Amino acid sequence: MDANEILDYCLAKRGVTESFPFDNETLVMKVDTKMFLLMGLERQPLAINVKTDPEWSAELREQYPQITGAYHMNKTHWNSVLLDGLKKDLIFKLIDQSYDLVFNSLTKKVQNEINKSQ
Repeated sequence: MDANEILDYCLAKRGVTESFPFDNETLVMKVDTKMFLLMGLERQPLAINVKTDPEWSAELREQYPQITGAYHMNKTHWNSVLLDGLKKDLIFKLIDQSYDLVFNSLTKKVQNEINKSQ
């Protein structure tokens, strides 16, 4: 899986924008103004940071050595995921949950505006 696949998958979701708020190498995907995915474009192997449910995070970290607490982020809620060796469906599931957690944290008004614009 490559960065373009991740980018296309994220941009297909409602209300998603991309930006580089930190530097020229760290792509940030947001829904409204809130981050749900970070990806270091220069990093090899490719890795992403995603938000996950804390209970699932613990399970994932036990099961997959590629999944660890995200550096410089709240490790209870954010994971760094080395994509090397992981199945595409798991990666998409991680992205989906991150997006859903962030989308559901938005106000109902913002959620409705996003839903209407799509």
